[in-house]
Amino acid sequence: MTLLQPIHRPSLHDQLVEQLRSYFTEGPLKPGEKVNEQALASAYGVSRTPLREALKVLASEGLLTWTPNRGVRMAEISAEGLAEVFEVLMALESLAGRKAAAKMSEAGIAAIADLQSRMEAEYEAGDISAYFRTNQAIHEAILQGSGNEALVATHRSLSGRVRRARFMANMSRARWQHAIEEHREILAALTARDAEGLGRLLAAHLEGKLRSLQETLPTSGT
Repeated sequence: MTLLQPIHRPSLHDQLVEQLRSYFTEGPLKPGEKVNEQALASAYGVSRTPLREALKVLASEGLLTWTPNRGVRMAEISAEGLAEVFEVLMALESLAGRKAAAKMSEAGIAAIADLQSRMEAEYEAGDISAYFRTNQAIHEAILQGSGNEALVATHRSLSGRVRRARFMANMSRARWQHAIEEHREILAALTARDAEGLGRLLAAHLEGKLRSLQETLPTSGT
């Protein structure tokens, strides 16, 4: 083995995208609020060019909107729009669960069990930001475990539109507790390789988030 091997580090672009994704998901900006690019560039210690490239990625994911003459804003979504996206995501995650239950390796299931333990500790600590990131890692692992790249890519193209909404869905302690219980059932079904049960649980999990959010979002008639 050669002693000279490249050291792989995350690029500035990748780090900036990830940090901005967390900021816009968990931060103080409201739907439709304008993004202050100059303030962000200063806060992250970068120039406007890499910042804009990162913002374009998040706009392509649906977390932000980029409109000529209006700049970059937090994406807005109505109750109807949210329901449409969640309807598709429920179908995709249900299918992913059924396929993952059959295809995922024992090591992959064990990794999700480790994530579940971490997420429970974050719940007990009241760290909703860390909890949300671990929660998303679990859903991503199940999607990847389906072995269907088209499914994963389709899910990714839609999930950015409701990423902040999914974060906000656990803001009440009661809903947060219920989400933890649902994830315990999801892990149990995956461990038992209960494909149909896992598919139903994942769809019901998202349906519960949708119901908790619809009460707070405007409808087209308001």
